[in-house]
Amino acid sequence: MSNPSFSAVPFGSEPPSAAALSAPPLAELPVDWANQVRELAAERNAVILAHNYQVPEIQDIAHHVGDSLALSRIAASSDASTIVFCGVHFMAETAKILAPEKTVLIPDPDAGCSLASSIEVADVLAWKADHPDGVVVAYVNTSAAVKAEVDVCCTSSNAADVVRSIPADREIFFLPDQFLGAHVRRVTGRDIDVWAGECHVHAEISPSHLREVVAANPDTDLLVHPECGCTTTALYLTTTGDLPAERTKVLSTGGMAEYAASTKSSRVLVATETGILHQLRKAAPNTEFVPVSERAVCPYMKMITPAKLLRSLRENWFQIEVEPSIAVRAKASVERMIAIGSPSRGGE
Repeated sequence: MSNPSFSAVPFGSEPPSAAALSAPPLAELPVDWANQVRELAAERNAVILAHNYQVPEIQDIAHHVGDSLALSRIAASSDASTIVFCGVHFMAETAKILAPEKTVLIPDPDAGCSLASSIEVADVLAWKADHPDGVVVAYVNTSAAVKAEVDVCCTSSNAADVVRSIPADREIFFLPDQFLGAHVRRVTGRDIDVWAGECHVHAEISPSHLREVVAANPDTDLLVHPECGCTTTALYLTTTGDLPAERTKVLSTGGMAEYAASTKSSRVLVATETGILHQLRKAAPNTEFVPVSERAVCPYMKMITPAKLLRSLRENWFQIEVEPSIAVRAKASVERMIAIGSPSRGGE
């Protein structure tokens, strides 16, 4: 199987319409935009969900902030009839899969994901054809169409448990993130066929850069997201003594939030998309959280702005739909994950 072709097309099965792409943005943001957002949400019986990587203003106005799967579970269990998902396209799709009866909106239909776009349905079907008895495990950072073709989904916090639940004699295909897949292969000891996809933001947090930052910040805790290109190096440095194992933690975004809620450390290095720093600093205002890379900024996550959120509530913009036959099969792969164990203490 060839490596994926990375595309500028940001998300899965259904591209936005020409009208969606050409529609003019909200002309001017009112001074009282936050009050207007809350009033419109109440009028529409809408709940606003924001991913940890969103801009601070969106995180602060949202009813719930967290990882994609935890937020989707909130969407499914909420009494709200409308879900406004401030994240990227596959996240809103997952919310629609778990809550098909609800209206799901994403304030910018172009908010995609380079990782989700790194694998297509044809790639999954090709592996299954060559390995008819194999098991396909998909990270939740995938399109609904891909989820519909896999056996079970996982988050970064439970990926190892999902793999451990698979009989030892079954071949495993893990997709789409090569760094998370390598991490799972390392901690489980399983022989896993890993797809060579990546989040371009996390991949650019390089081993060499991590070494430089760690050397300049001795006696500092380090939090690393397993999608990062530096994860293997971080774990290697714990074996050489360059990083104390007790101060080096590979965590999901939710795991990082849990860490922040209880940490006593005065200074912490964080290797992931910089949007998470807002939540960490709120949870631990006396701790200095320092990004390993200031450049780790996802342009797709930052596409959703207060103006776009306000427009979304005003104009029912942009409504997510998932073809019913795809949604049913995609939901089955998510539910299999949930049956194995807790789907998230923080998800991706």
